[in-house]
Amino acid sequence: MYTNADFWEIRWRSGQTGWDLGAPSPPLIRYADQVPVEERGQPVLIPGCGNGYEAVYLLQHGFTDITMVDIAPTAVERLKQRLQKAVPNWEEHLQVICGDFFALEGVYSRILEQTFFCALDPVLRPDYARKIHELLVPGGKLAGVLFDKDFDGGPPFSGHAAEYRQLFKPLFSIKTMEPCYNSIEPRAGWEVFMVLVK
Repeated sequence: MYTNADFWEIRWRSGQTGWDLGAPSPPLIRYADQVPVEERGQPVLIPGCGNGYEAVYLLQHGFTDITMVDIAPTAVERLKQRLQKAVPNWEEHLQVICGDFFALEGVYSRILEQTFFCALDPVLRPDYARKIHELLVPGGKLAGVLFDKDFDGGPPFSGHAAEYRQLFKPLFSIKTMEPCYNSIEPRAGWEVFMVLVK
């Protein structure tokens, strides 16, 4: 199963991290920029955080309560090293957890999605939707990017907007589920941007 820590640890140690953009995701930057300043102190979760480029951006733009979780110890250690270089006193505003997203506890106002959902075996997608719902406060938002594309095998695993609507509709109000206009060039035309409200 793709929640297996060993699987992802091997990928990180061997440099098999093709999902890594090397920079914050443009759609998530655009979304973060639109969050009102008075809401930037509310708790934010980033699951499957990897190198955490988005978290660095959030910290630099006034977000003060961020939690990140990744199942691979190497990813978490590298992230902490990056944070120490990029953001002085990052631990005052950001918590990094090495663990399983599905075992996570807490409540968040926003959850940001970037290549975590597509890394999960599709049989886990209903569990993902329920866990996101559990972790969000009433009125909380899941925002981010999902692939709208077929892949051979996985991860990443195939997915399309129509099935995402069917998956999330019982638990969330779908505020946005549309083609992503600001994807990075290699992914242009095969991503959807979503904002879901609990």
